[in-house]
Amino acid sequence: MKIKANGINIEVEDSGPGTGAQPRPAVLLIMGLGMQLVAWPPAMVQALVDAGYRVIRLDNRDIGLSQKFDHLGQPNLVWASIKYKLGLAVKAPYALHDMAADALAVLDALGVQKAHVVGVSMGGMIAQRVALAAPERVLSLTSVMSSSGARGLPQAHPHVMRVLLSRPAGKDISSVTDHYVRLFKAIGSPGFPVDDAELRERITVAAQRSFHPAGVLRQMVAIVADKRRAAELADLRVPTLVVHGKADPLVPFACGEDTARRIHGARLVGIEGMGHDLPKGVVERLLEPLIPHLKAAEAAS
Repeated sequence: MKIKANGINIEVEDSGPGTGAQPRPAVLLIMGLGMQLVAWPPAMVQALVDAGYRVIRLDNRDIGLSQKFDHLGQPNLVWASIKYKLGLAVKAPYALHDMAADALAVLDALGVQKAHVVGVSMGGMIAQRVALAAPERVLSLTSVMSSSGARGLPQAHPHVMRVLLSRPAGKDISSVTDHYVRLFKAIGSPGFPVDDAELRERITVAAQRSFHPAGVLRQMVAIVADKRRAAELADLRVPTLVVHGKADPLVPFACGEDTARRIHGARLVGIEGMGHDLPKGVVERLLEPLIPHLKAAEAAS
């Protein structure tokens, strides 16, 4: 369903508040760079619903079925990266602050005062921004395969970056699917391999729903431009869980260690064999600390 939030149209899926007298606690799931809400594994969503939660997913701005920002033009990612490496300010079409404001506005539109906020990759960065902007509305924070954005952290493997920055051979669904199959094979979890047919089917469904590469570029520049988040995390005082794959070739494990170190009281869980994706085995290991983390945060509040 479409929701008007922060002045723009955001596509949202909501499992609902439940039918009992006591509304279900909300869990807001924020996906990563270029990824749509359908990228959340159904088994993970269902496990959270079964645990008693209202699960809210959204397409971030510029991606999926949410509002596009093509009127802002296509940024020069190479130039933005050079400026970042030189420590210069990077001007982005919009900021992670704006994407966090979108997420908070979705909660407003749904009448949710407080929520657990769970984000993966770029979604983890947005989740951190949500917690920094409105800590009183965050029951707990979970940052998965993400980063504080601090300078000097290990970078992605060169092969992974080459695949990430490459383009599909064509604009047809088959070419787009081939491209993302290559990408997910490059960043996937070596300890939890995914069947090729299953991977291709999942990617095809997402590509048919939406494919918007210009939005991915604008989101990438928003990540690069968010320079102060690392220092600001020291002020965060919300129950925080950091989950990271020890075999992540895109956002190395050291980035998760750094994030947990910067947030007061954060708990770090490293998963052996996990890369930068959410296959079935990873979801099972992610849920093991996640649901108790949510329950403990509710009890503490």
